[in-house]
Amino acid sequence: MLALVLLLAAAPAFAQEGSGFAGLGTEVEGFALPDPAATLEFPRDHGAHPSFRIEWWYLTANLTGADGQDYGVQWTLFRSALAPEGPGKGWATPQVWMAHAAVTTAGSQHVAERFARGGVGQAGVEAAPFAAWIDEWRMAAAEGGTGIDRLEVSARGEGFAYRLEAEAQGPLVLHGAGGYSVKGQGGQASHYYSQPFYTVTGTLSLPAGEVAVTGTAWLDREWSSQPLDRSQTGWDWLALSFDDGRRLMAAEVRGLRPFVFGSLIGADGSVASLDGSDLGIEAGPGRVPARFRVTVPGAGIDVTAEAVNPEAWMTTSVPYWEGPLRVRGSATGRGYLEMTGRPRPGG
Repeated sequence: MLALVLLLAAAPAFAQEGSGFAGLGTEVEGFALPDPAATLEFPRDHGAHPSFRIEWWYLTANLTGADGQDYGVQWTLFRSALAPEGPGKGWATPQVWMAHAAVTTAGSQHVAERFARGGVGQAGVEAAPFAAWIDEWRMAAAEGGTGIDRLEVSARGEGFAYRLEAEAQGPLVLHGAGGYSVKGQGGQASHYYSQPFYTVTGTLSLPAGEVAVTGTAWLDREWSSQPLDRSQTGWDWLALSFDDGRRLMAAEVRGLRPFVFGSLIGADGSVASLDGSDLGIEAGPGRVPARFRVTVPGAGIDVTAEAVNPEAWMTTSVPYWEGPLRVRGSATGRGYLEMTGRPRPGG
C-alpha cells in the first residue's frame, strides 16, 4: 500500500517518531489533489500522474520454493515531484524516481535501492503496453499483453536476483469510495487501487543457488499529494491472502488520533470498505512487533499474522520494515506487512 515516507528522497529528512514525516504534512500548493468525484480509468491510470506529488507501483509476493521454504519478494518503483511543473523534459524535469527490491527468507533479508531523474529514460512508466522500469529492473506486461493482467517482474542486487511471472486470477480492486481512499480524520486522501489476485511462478537467485518458486502476489497503486497530517507518525499496513480466496487490506495510521481503514475483498472481487468500527488491528509486543491480531467481527475474521523473518528491515535511505507473514486463526493464509515510523533497534 503506502510506503509514502520513502519518497522523502525528494525531501530533507525523515522525521523521528512522534513528529510526523517530513514532507508529507506540508503545503502542496500547485500540486493536484485527489478528487472524490474522479473516476479511475484503465489502462490510463496504470501510468504515471506527474501533476501529483507522490506515487508508487508496489508488488509483494508470498512464495514457496521447491526446497519447501517460505520466501517473500518486493518490487517497488516510486515517483516524487520536486515541484508542480508537470513532467518536464530531460534533466529539467522535476520528477525523481526511486526503486526498492528485496528477497526475504526466514533468516535473511536481501535489499537493493536505485535512484533516477526523470526525463532521460533511465526510469519511467508507460500505461499501455504497461511497463515500469529503472535501469534493468523491470515490471511490464508479458509478451503479447498490454495491461497488468500478466506481468514479468525482475530485479537484482548484491547477493540476489529474481525473475517472476504473475497472472491475475481476479479483477482490479478499488479501495475506499471508487478508489478515493481517506487516510485520516482531516480528510487527507489518495487514489488507491490493487490487483491482489496474482498467481506467480519464477526463479530466485540467492547465495546458496537458484530456487524455483510458486505463490501469489499483490500489486498496489497509489498517488496523492498530501496523504498525512502533521500529527501522524507512521503506519502499519497488512495485505492478507486467505486460503479460502478472500483478501484483506488492513491499515492503521498511527498518531495522536490513530486512523484505521481497510478493504475486505471476496474471492469474486467484491469489496467491502472497512473502518475502525468494523476492523481491529492489534500490534503484538515490542516497539517493532513481529505479529498482529486482525479482526473483522462482522465477517467472522479473527486471525494472527506473524512475520516469517522478524528482522526483515529494508536498509534503504529511509529504513522501514517490510516482509512476508504467515496467517492463522479463523482463516489461514499468507500476507505481507509494512511498518513505517517505528525505530529500528540499534539503527
